[in-house]
Amino acid sequence: MTREPGANERPVPSGDNGVWGSDVVVDLLRELDIPWVALNPGASFRGLHDSLVNRLGNERPQMLLCLHEEAAVAIAHGWAKVTERAMAAVAHSNVGLMHATMAVFNAWCDRAPLLLLGATGPVDAAKRRPWIDWIHTARDQGALVRNFTKWDDQPASIPAAIESILRAWRFSEAAPQGPTYVCLDAALQEQRVEQPVAMPEIARYRAPPPAAASAELVERAAQLLRAARRPAILMGRVSRAQSAWDQRVEFAERLGATVFTDMKTAAAFPTDHPLLGAVPSTFASPGMNAKLREADVILVLDWIDLAGTLKSAWGQERIAATIIDVSLDRQLHNGWSMDHQGLPPVDLAIEAAPDPTVAALLAAMQDRTRRTSQRIAPPGAEPIEAETPLRVPHLAAILGRALAGRPVCLMRHPLSWAGHLWPVLHPLDFLGTDGGGGIGSGPGNSVGAALALRGGDRLPLAILGDGDFLMGVTAVWTAVHYAIPLIIVVANNRSFYNDEVHQERVAQMRGRPVENKWIGQHIREPDVDLAMIARGQGATAFGPVRTAAELEAAFSEALRAFGRGETVVIDARVEPGYDPGMASALAKGPERS
Repeated sequence: MTREPGANERPVPSGDNGVWGSDVVVDLLRELDIPWVALNPGASFRGLHDSLVNRLGNERPQMLLCLHEEAAVAIAHGWAKVTERAMAAVAHSNVGLMHATMAVFNAWCDRAPLLLLGATGPVDAAKRRPWIDWIHTARDQGALVRNFTKWDDQPASIPAAIESILRAWRFSEAAPQGPTYVCLDAALQEQRVEQPVAMPEIARYRAPPPAAASAELVERAAQLLRAARRPAILMGRVSRAQSAWDQRVEFAERLGATVFTDMKTAAAFPTDHPLLGAVPSTFASPGMNAKLREADVILVLDWIDLAGTLKSAWGQERIAATIIDVSLDRQLHNGWSMDHQGLPPVDLAIEAAPDPTVAALLAAMQDRTRRTSQRIAPPGAEPIEAETPLRVPHLAAILGRALAGRPVCLMRHPLSWAGHLWPVLHPLDFLGTDGGGGIGSGPGNSVGAALALRGGDRLPLAILGDGDFLMGVTAVWTAVHYAIPLIIVVANNRSFYNDEVHQERVAQMRGRPVENKWIGQHIREPDVDLAMIARGQGATAFGPVRTAAELEAAFSEALRAFGRGETVVIDARVEPGYDPGMASALAKGPERS
């Protein structure tokens, strides 16, 4: 029987016992229409916790109990990847914020909105308990995340807290989006409020719509594109809106442009479209480089690492194409992190969001005939022998057959995934990676995205590496506890295989035994029973499965369990390996620009 979300966390009704500082904060969160607050409990925000339960009755927003702060922020990040809105998370004092920092950095690099609340103190030393309050108080706690958040603050009064949270929410959702942090003094939270506090008119503080390009810049870009003989488009970070997707497709068809997309970012253009110039990849493929070199005008829509992509195609040669770069991302470059990537040569820089700029360019191209042609049918999957040992392409083929005709959101995939393995035909078909290129965010991101998709017709599916799964596995408990249905398939090669490739490269450069590359990399002897770990948290789990026949049977059962509203994990033992393009790019290591 499907359990109602949150039914196991309904509080006893609370009477009217006055108003406290944290009550005002949670009232504001409700006014902001934030549905969820992901947290791991901490004494520094005990006042806020009490207010969520006893002021609001643990609804609108409802708490999502997480077993680690990194999971809490990763869940909020995953939710934002679907909704493009800021969810709230709370991190306890300095120590909880330290746990959360990797997930905050992921959201920052992914340009994902996030309202992160924290606590410290009491700031007033006279109010601190011995020992524990002292080590959990920081003079400038926001400094822990200041270099990879859009804004942070530590307000000193209730009115200041209202303005601070409003500003953080607005900054987070304004393009280019990103995380913000507000630290609430423990004493401020527990302060009694003697006079009524008026809530602001939220509609007057909302983030402005994404900036559109000026008419002059749109016309200059349109002139360059009209004159182009071989135009190309690099589609990077764009919105999940169906209307924006449709406009991108129509614009490409009117322009007759060759389109390129990237597996680091979410779905931007259909992979069955004849204008797609190359299979999406994490690093530029030789085929993409060759076609990009043919372009005379390249329209860039917030592409990650434009300088690296151009260098991959042209090397040290002068880039002959005219580059039109549409992005607001420069507004976030601060020099602490190199997430801004290299400095690209640009002929026309347009400080605007991609989607409204495409809409304006499309309007300027209405006089051009829309060139449509038949979509490319994907090649039929080759039959897989029942006892075939599993590889990642087998996972894709088996799952693809089982899910044929069903709307799916591929929330994550491992590094060994290749772009041709999964069709992308809708803006929610694929959500990209975590942004920061670390490890451990996959389970939390997937749970957050599945939460955002809950109740819809789209099946949330994550394919995670075993290292990623093990580092973030406690997010599975949160999914089970709050009845968030999803399916996680772990491509378990029992190794940190990415680093095996690097060790092989170093051994080759130094003339040392390649056979030693696995030492310090393999997760074996004993093999970790991932299905048992998942079952221990209440999930329905299968495995380990090692052959095509075993995976087919397990996934069939997984679909039935998902239909009952369950969280499902499959431990699929796969042979290690990458597709040739990925292996080549990873092996180059520091030599890659």
